[in-house]
Parts: sequence; structure tokens; C-alpha cells
Amino acid sequence: MLLIAFNNKQLKSQVFGTIKYRGDVEVKQGNIKIPRKRTLDWKEASTFADSIYKSVAKLPITEDMLFKKGNTTRILLARLLLKQNVSEVNDILQKLTVWGNTGSSWIMNPKGDYDFPLTILTTILYKFGDHPEVLYPETKNHLLKVLLCEEGNRFSYTAPRTLGLVMETENHMLMTEGSRYLKNRYIQLQGNTDSYYDNVQNGMEEKLLSLIGEMKTNGLYEFNSIPYLGYTITALLNLEAFASEKIREQARDLLDYINWSYALNSYNLKHFPPMRRRYEKAGIKELTTDYHSAFIKSWLSYSGIEDYDKNVGSAKIHALMGACMPYRPADAFVEMLFNKKNGYFVRQGHGPKASPEISSAGKNFLISAGGVNRGKKSQIVARPICLFLNDNADHLSEVIHLSGPSDDFMQWNNTGVYKNFACAAGPVVIPKGMQALLTKGNWSSYLGNNDVTVVVYSTNSLGIVAIFENVEPLGVFEEVLKANPDSDILNKQFKFPNGPLLGYDVLAAKNQWVMMSADGKRLDRDFDFWPLIEGDL
Repeated sequence: MLLIAFNNKQLKSQVFGTIKYRGDVEVKQGNIKIPRKRTLDWKEASTFADSIYKSVAKLPITEDMLFKKGNTTRILLARLLLKQNVSEVNDILQKLTVWGNTGSSWIMNPKGDYDFPLTILTTILYKFGDHPEVLYPETKNHLLKVLLCEEGNRFSYTAPRTLGLVMETENHMLMTEGSRYLKNRYIQLQGNTDSYYDNVQNGMEEKLLSLIGEMKTNGLYEFNSIPYLGYTITALLNLEAFASEKIREQARDLLDYINWSYALNSYNLKHFPPMRRRYEKAGIKELTTDYHSAFIKSWLSYSGIEDYDKNVGSAKIHALMGACMPYRPADAFVEMLFNKKNGYFVRQGHGPKASPEISSAGKNFLISAGGVNRGKKSQIVARPICLFLNDNADHLSEVIHLSGPSDDFMQWNNTGVYKNFACAAGPVVIPKGMQALLTKGNWSSYLGNNDVTVVVYSTNSLGIVAIFENVEPLGVFEEVLKANPDSDILNKQFKFPNGPLLGYDVLAAKNQWVMMSADGKRLDRDFDFWPLIEGDL
């Protein structure tokens, strides 16, 4: 799928050097730094990783799978990791052909997407190229001479057969150009001195550093994408493992940002953020098995943490890559997944015409904003606002959530999240079996684990959730009702007992934060220009 048309200034930049693939967009960095420190001791082996290898390795490979996009190369990688059916794997690899071209597939380029297997073939070369008993010399030669078809310095910023007018997607750029770079590097490391393969002399190093650097600065255009984030992470894992030290550091930094964003907007591996691409995935309601979570569960399996949800659902091919590559996340990321300390309020900007991510955490809960669609061409899937508690919920139906108006995510502006608070232009959905402690009119109160009290106001056109920790539930319920006696005022304002007066517009325009004010102080509602990560942490 194709994304961004760009202007003459960008075209000139492409001819004479590196370009900014998102044009003049530059997102400010914000006051929350991305943690990089690593002191944790990681295990050398993982029972979970072995189970993923075995699960993927036993998947069948049919004859027709050899000549199209699919999981063939990942199945072969899993078998090589287990040293299983090595001779057969080599035979299959030698049968493979370049069945298409790299880059996005579309109506004018139906044979695109070869960079998906190309990326994994690159992994196989680097992992086993120096082990002839695993990757036979004739198989390695077939990889280098035939299957790894991208080499030299042809850095492609645009999608195939678009006359250079449509920008390529992030995942395709990283997979294609990362694989090109790594083939060049492998050949050079074998002693070839031709400048054609020298990534410094041919400009590949500079261009790849520029691309990753821009993604570090602005975040991902395809933020939280299902399925494409999985392929972006895979390409970065290759670079973090096998590239020059400069590229490895940049790739590691970008992975750290992607992971930190996840940690801030998740709780106990529950993660349900807004995403860009694809609309077909809007119906997904699982909270713990997105592709990003699969990578994280693989990394955690090498830590000392044992008690976490290890289900990866249909994402085991991504768990495979997380398990077999050397990247390990920063200390603070691992801690933040499960320990919200004293809580925080964080806003994440994704640039113009995007959706922000907003999260409010306490010691034992997290509210995740669902975001906003910015028109059909934006490809942004808005989600319900979710309240995650310290429980075993793994499906949307098992958590308190709210959204609106209507059931159409294209109409939602679910950015109404503030500290310990959420509101939307629709009713609050309570999980089946969750019993109210108290009810009065449109108000109700619920008690979650760890003494988390949830006060809810719900009508067809307005939903409000207010969270309190370590309070007396009956008392706080009465205090909330006393502070908010007028339902007409409640359409625009909510007063926390002994706390802030919040103003909001649940029908706000799609380029405006639903929250308007706190104690009379106007809030910055223009989230198109919010920093990458800012807030109170």
C-alpha cells in the first residue's frame, strides 16, 4: 500500500543526497527521555524461545509456498536454529528463486513484497554463513548470487512504479535498504574491496543513518501498525545485530523508542493503542497478542521474570525473531511494563494529521486513550479508551472501555484522557460479570484489584470514568456525586472531590484534544504539534 506523495524540493534532495521521507515534519522531543541504560543480566537460553522455534519449525512448507510471499523463510530459519532437517532445509533454500521485486505491492506492481523473505534470508546468511555444516557452501553461494538480489547503492525512497511520486512505507524501506546494506557489508567483510560494496563510499551508510535518524526524531509514521510494525522491528533487529557500530547504535536507539512508547501506554502487557494501518485490522479486540507484544514476550523470556502472559496468539513468527536476535531492551523499559510506581500522565505526539497517544497511570491501573481517525486517507484506526487493571483480562470485552459517538471508529475522537480521568461521546461499557458496588441514576461505582475504585457516569451520549486508589469506595462515590450534581454541566465539566475541575468537549474536532482545561487553565489541544513524549513521569 502506498503512502505519501512528495514535492519537488524532496525530489531534488533525493537526486543530490539523502531525503526526509516525511518532508519538513520535525517533532519536538519533549521532556521525557528514552531510557538506554542496560545493567540487567540476561540468560543465554530460554525455554520459551525453544518452544517458539519448535512451533514454527513444525509448520508445513508446500511447493507453492516456495514462490510467493509467506512464512517459508521463517520456517527454514527456525529449523536451522534447531539444527533440524539441515540437509532438507539447504535443499529448499537452493530451490528458492527471486519470485518478485522488493517494495510495496499494488495494482501496478503485483509482484512486490519480495523484501519480506529477503529480510529473513539476510538473517540466515549472517547467523549461519560461517557455519558450513549448517548453511552449506553451495546454499550460501545461492543466497549471495541469487536470492539476496539487492546490493550496491540504489537507495529507493519511493514505491515501485509510481514515477517517483509516492513515498515508500517505512517497513519496506527498512527491509529493502537494510538487506541491501547488509549484503554489501557481508561481501566486504569477506575481503572484497570494490567500492560498489563499501557502504561508506557508496553512500548507503549515510542514507540509512539519515532514515533511521529521522524515525528517531519524528517517531514512526506507521505507529503501532498491524501488521507492519512487526516487519519494521524485524528489519531493525537485523541492523542492530549485524551492521556497523554506527548503524547498530541508531537501530538500537530506535528500537528503544518504539519499546518505551509501548511501555508507557500498556500495563502488564495489555496494549490497545491507536494505530496507523490497516483498516482491515480494526476488528481486532485482543489486548495482549499484538505483534509488538510477541517480540516483548520473547525478550522477557531471557530475563529473570517468569510470571507474565506468554501467549503470542498468531504472532509466533514475530516471537521467533525476537527470540533469536541479540537485542535486549533497556532496564527502565522492563520495569515500566509491570511497575507504574506512583503513576504518570504522558502524551505522545505523532506529527501533523496523525493521532496522539495519551496514557494516565496509577500504581495499579492505566487508562489508554483510543485516539482519533483523521479522515479515510489517514489510515488511522481509532480504538476505545481502555482502563487496564491488575488482572488477567486479555480481550476488550473484559475491560472497562468507552468510545463514541456511534460504533464507527472513523467518527470517534477518543482522546479524552487526563490524569485519572477519561470521557467520550458514548456510553461506558462494563465487562460482563463485573458487579457495581453502588448505583444512583446514571452513576455507578466498581472496585478493582489493589483497591482501585472506578466511578462511572454513563449515558448514550456521554461516558465518564474517574479513578481513585486507596480510598473508601462508598465515601468517594458520594463525594463525586456531590461535586457533580448537574447533568447539564457534566456534559462539559467534571470536578474531582478536593481535586481539579476539568473541562472537555467530547464532540471536539478531530484535530483537537477532547480535554480543554484543568482548573481554568487552558490546555494545549493542538496535538498535531505535541512533542514526541512529554508529561509527568
